[in-house]
Amino acid sequence: MTRLSSSFSLSALALALAFAGHAPLFAQANHPDLPPAETVEAALDSHPSVEAAAARLDAARAQAGMLTKGPHEITVTGSYVRRDVDTERVYNEYDTVISRAFRLPGKASLDRQAGILGVDAARNRMEDVRHQTSLILATLWYDWLTAGETARNDARTVANLERAFTAVKRRVSLRDAAPLDEDQAASALALARGQWADSTAREAEARALLTANFPDIPLADESPTLSEPQVPAQGIEALGELVITRSHEIGAAQADADKQSVVARRVKADRIADPSFGVHLFSERSGMEKGAGLVATIPIGGGYRAKAADEAVAMASSARLELATVRRSVEAMARADMSNAHSRFTAWQHLRDAANRARTVAERTAKGHELGAIDLSDLLYAERQANDARRTEIAARSEALRAILKLLIDSHTIWAPGHDED
Repeated sequence: MTRLSSSFSLSALALALAFAGHAPLFAQANHPDLPPAETVEAALDSHPSVEAAAARLDAARAQAGMLTKGPHEITVTGSYVRRDVDTERVYNEYDTVISRAFRLPGKASLDRQAGILGVDAARNRMEDVRHQTSLILATLWYDWLTAGETARNDARTVANLERAFTAVKRRVSLRDAAPLDEDQAASALALARGQWADSTAREAEARALLTANFPDIPLADESPTLSEPQVPAQGIEALGELVITRSHEIGAAQADADKQSVVARRVKADRIADPSFGVHLFSERSGMEKGAGLVATIPIGGGYRAKAADEAVAMASSARLELATVRRSVEAMARADMSNAHSRFTAWQHLRDAANRARTVAERTAKGHELGAIDLSDLLYAERQANDARRTEIAARSEALRAILKLLIDSHTIWAPGHDED
């Protein structure tokens, strides 16, 4: 298998495999804001796209059974003739042939192999559909949580500015502040209320989309609080390796390529057609002449079968090249997952520190304003900076959580139950 990069050492892979048995538990602990794992798995299994893929798997199993049985069936042909002979009499005559074609040695084995590989490809595709559905759920879930967290932040900002506006309004009534201060406070409050209304609308939209796509997941009246991102215990590099080794896209492409190779061999073998053998029974002159015998039919292949073999070989070559393309695509996705998890986590740490500092500045400015040492304009500016910093931190926290969860999903460490063997 192609290695992702030199950084993927055997020790990292060993560590990942050591955690494999408990990976969902560790992954869920890193994301306490996620719904229960059993609820998610039930919702994924009952999703229409996953059920459709499961139906296609059933179809592949049926096709495998057809290939095992083979296409040849017993054929019965016959005729009945009523013959009127001059100067004699009317005779009843019949003719019957019962025959069946038989696969030549080796063809049945190739058909069985093709059927098994077809089931393997369909199973991998079903698991990949489930995987893609998991990614959709993760996106919609964190859209809701992010919008809810932003709305709560905006509500706190509105509360802070309402207190400031009330205080300024009272000071204006006491002629301790200019009417311009009241206008400035009212303007800042109106802006904050508009921002809160926008984030509340986004939360409602995100909730509606999540409910419509995954109605089996119960939602609380208020979205959970966004948790703080954590680097998975398995390590980002080890999980990146698992993105490749557990890829169902590669598994499906590999099964397709192997199946096409088997099909090519089967079509080549079919250049010598399957013979048919049977029994011939007849009765003539109303039974005065009877007979039985054996019949054999062997089609003589021509140019058509040769071209069919050429086509099958070309399709097998195409499947191998498509497998290489899928491998590259999955490796690129693994690289992107790792890079995104690293960079998003680091960016969130910096923005969290910035938000904490901005909050401290806003709190100190508010105290200074209460004591009359700081102007209202400085207070509003500090509050606006703190609000912007908090909103930016929420967005960065969401992106870091999404990046880490995507790595866990792509590595099949979370929301990916074990596979039943046929």
